[in-house]
Amino acid sequence: MKKNFIVLVLLSLAITTACLPQAALVFQSDFGLKDGAVSCMKGVAFGVDPNLKMFDVTHEIPAYNIWEAAYQLKQTAPYWPSGTVFVSVVDPGVGTERKSVVLKTKSGHYFVTPDNGTLTFIAEDMGIEEVRQIDENVNRLAGSEKSYTFHGRDVYAYTGARLAAGAITFEQVGPRLEPKVVTIPYEKPRFENGVVWGNIPILDVQYGNIRTNIDEATFKKLGVAYGAMVSVQIKNEGRVVFAGKMPYVRTFGDVPIGQPLLYVNSLLNVSFAINQSSFAQTHKVGSGSSWQVKIEKTN
Repeated sequence: MKKNFIVLVLLSLAITTACLPQAALVFQSDFGLKDGAVSCMKGVAFGVDPNLKMFDVTHEIPAYNIWEAAYQLKQTAPYWPSGTVFVSVVDPGVGTERKSVVLKTKSGHYFVTPDNGTLTFIAEDMGIEEVRQIDENVNRLAGSEKSYTFHGRDVYAYTGARLAAGAITFEQVGPRLEPKVVTIPYEKPRFENGVVWGNIPILDVQYGNIRTNIDEATFKKLGVAYGAMVSVQIKNEGRVVFAGKMPYVRTFGDVPIGQPLLYVNSLLNVSFAINQSSFAQTHKVGSGSSWQVKIEKTN
């Protein structure tokens, strides 16, 4: 009788454990898909728990481009449920003294990444609940101790998978750090003396449209109506790359083919485009923390 009771208890515990909810595990990197690097990370995660649900933001971040990695997380993370674990590996400083961390946001999302600026926008938009440094004595793939250049596989994928699977708690990631992260300075959207200022965080790579970080509310402080002309200046590291006028319109078809326009995109931020052509290619405009936008009313 006692033996049967013990068996039932153990079976109940096994069923309860199997039914515990798991978090989604979402990967991002600059590895590309031409070799097996991404597959290695997912293989490590699968080894932690074959039931993990794994997804991707992208693996086509330009090599070493921490800024773009930060912005892709900003665009993507809010649409994933609380508890989601993101593993973001754009790590030009791999093997150096930069910290390996897990950030828990006030929204309950987790970000496993080198603390090198990747968390710039996540910290701003979703808030910092707590930051912990990964203890590699505990949270590192067994047998990888002599590997110094693939922390995406050996540390981040392994730690992220263990966290998402419930194999460790957030507190077991490692020691608690100050609630702050490394950030990349950039021109934040603002209205000042009749001028709107902002930054170009990313391009629409398919069509060549210019996406700014200027939100609709800040832009509307200019007091321009649909159809009105505005003056736009774009600089990179202080050098003027583009200066011209264009109308503020609802959509591309509101101007003739080949003409420039200013519109509010699906993220409710200001964008520039050329109807059925590439603004970025035509005017040699890029993106990143050094790209500055200035918008004024025309006389």
